[in-house]
Amino acid sequence: MGEIKDFYDLNAWKKAHQFAIQIYKATENFPKEELYGITSQIRRSAFSVSANIAEGFSRFHFNDKIRFYHNARGSISETQNFLLLTKDLGLLNDGQFELLFDLSEQANKLINGLIRSIDKQK
Repeated sequence: MGEIKDFYDLNAWKKAHQFAIQIYKATENFPKEELYGITSQIRRSAFSVSANIAEGFSRFHFNDKIRFYHNARGSISETQNFLLLTKDLGLLNDGQFELLFDLSEQANKLINGLIRSIDKQK
């Protein structure tokens, strides 16, 4: 693994960014009446994951970093909630759901690693 100089060097950010892109692609064909409902909510929660990782990386104090990484983890749970809802409503097929949920779990594990790493440095 190379040196980490910026937030976009973090594997957790890379996975979260990939996750957000896939969420955007998966929601492109959601019903137009959901544009300001589920579509907007799931997109906002998905891109919040990588945004919180980026902001946490730039924080100087360990407690600030961890707080933003916890926020990122919370945004994953929020997005997973919307994934379950969209699957149950038939807006996502099983394959789409499994891909997206798996990406969210991968990102969550990487974020947990970031939190453990910062905890060790405290």
